[in-house]
Amino acid sequence: MKRFNLKKRTVAFLFIGTIFLTYSFKSKFFEVAKQIEIYNTLFKELNMYYVDEINPAEFTNKAIKNTLKDLDPYTNFYNEQDVETARIRRAGEYGGIGVAVYYNAKGIEISEIYKGFSADKAGLKVGDIIISVDGQSIKNMERDQLSMFLKGIPNTKVSVAIERQGSIFKKELVRDKVIVNPVPFAEMIDEETGYITLTRFNEKASSEVKKAYRKLKKQGMKKLVFDLRSNPGGSLLESIRISNFFLPKGKTIVSTKAKIKKWSNTYKSKNDPLDLEIPMVVLVNERSASASEIVSGSLQDYDRAVIMGKRSFGKGLVQRYRELMYGTQLKLTISKYYTPSGRCIQELDYANRDEKGMVPKFSDSGIHTFKTQNGRTVFDGGGVMPDVVITTSERNETTEELLKSKAIFNFATDYYYDNPTNAALKDFQFKHNFKQFTNFLKSDTTFVTAQEALFKKAFLASKANDIDKEYHQIKEKLFDEKIKEISENEDIITTLIASEILERYFYKEGVYNYNLKNDKTISEAVDLLKNENKYNKILSGK
Repeated sequence: MKRFNLKKRTVAFLFIGTIFLTYSFKSKFFEVAKQIEIYNTLFKELNMYYVDEINPAEFTNKAIKNTLKDLDPYTNFYNEQDVETARIRRAGEYGGIGVAVYYNAKGIEISEIYKGFSADKAGLKVGDIIISVDGQSIKNMERDQLSMFLKGIPNTKVSVAIERQGSIFKKELVRDKVIVNPVPFAEMIDEETGYITLTRFNEKASSEVKKAYRKLKKQGMKKLVFDLRSNPGGSLLESIRISNFFLPKGKTIVSTKAKIKKWSNTYKSKNDPLDLEIPMVVLVNERSASASEIVSGSLQDYDRAVIMGKRSFGKGLVQRYRELMYGTQLKLTISKYYTPSGRCIQELDYANRDEKGMVPKFSDSGIHTFKTQNGRTVFDGGGVMPDVVITTSERNETTEELLKSKAIFNFATDYYYDNPTNAALKDFQFKHNFKQFTNFLKSDTTFVTAQEALFKKAFLASKANDIDKEYHQIKEKLFDEKIKEISENEDIITTLIASEILERYFYKEGVYNYNLKNDKTISEAVDLLKNENKYNKILSGK
């Protein structure tokens, strides 16, 4: 009888639970449908009766982006043009003239020339501004419009007007099939040590890494420096394939945990490795993210490579594209990833913003320890911590503002036209010192701190004519304070200036060649690989 009553109670409980879940699901579905209907009716009323014309696409685009902004920065809506741009980024090839660009009110400013492509052959330079395309002025156009002008079917012609240092001239270019190689540089540092840099995890990443590895092996490579610094990530599957090059078949590379069960997976190496023995140092920095952290985290957890540099960015979130109506897409965060030891690398807890919208760090609530295959202690709570930390000054807030501006870019442009010829790469020296750069900032209008902007706004709003002298005195004090703050990061800034200038004369290839002999972190990696005892001691944890 007791068993029968127990069964009855169990059935009743399950029945009530089913009713509750059904009601909960219907209630949630009703709430979603309700909000969609509210938006539809609001949009209809605005479109019908608002005094001025409304651009439906622009209005909806802004509404969607505002809806998503309080989630995380990786969940984004893509209109038709955005979808094409994202596809190009993933595929690594497109029809264009072979440049990277900035968009501004004047038009399209060239920020990088790809060696050997149409723009390079036509003599275009970094800093040139394209002001018209096929006779049409592109002044004051929106970014989405500007991005359409230079891309197109390979072998088609495009006529452009260029502004350079105050002069205007025209060029006719032929669009090339531009292939963005994610491994732009792979060379021998010395007789035994190879160097491969991977700048992104697009669809060509693993095949290009394999190609570079085999090239260097033929040249006698016995040790490898694998550079993932400033690599923002990309394809999850490509990161797994690259990890597999140096890890045995059947090893767990990364696990993902999602709300939807089918998106929670454990990914293992499926192929035979390229090399299980070659000593490796993997370089990371504060801008190595996502797929870069999967590779460096898995190699660290299996004690397969020494990780060197600075703590990585801390992006442990996985995104997936979902098709929407009319060719649009939603890229949304679907899961978090975990390294083989169980670490989640995610730094920021976007789900628990405070009332001011500030995002807390997971490490604020405590850091947890994990063990590598050899028993070494590693940690979660934001990024991959290197086994060997390379110390540089810590970027302060003002330096971050400087690096977001175009001040270094503009300084390099002026330097190039002041010094149109330069010595051979092996003899290159940065002639300007840091003081000359800070003097340049007096005339640069792109690097403005928040304090400077607020002070200028207040002065203009005051409409007072008798405080001009005081205004300039305080303005100078704010400038001096700005220079004082960025001077704390002189080591970082001068390195970036030298790289920007080098690229003007020798392309990106020249920057990499220069760094092989002059980059502190690469030199430290080579020294470690030459010290077999120290290398093995780090990986053994003894």
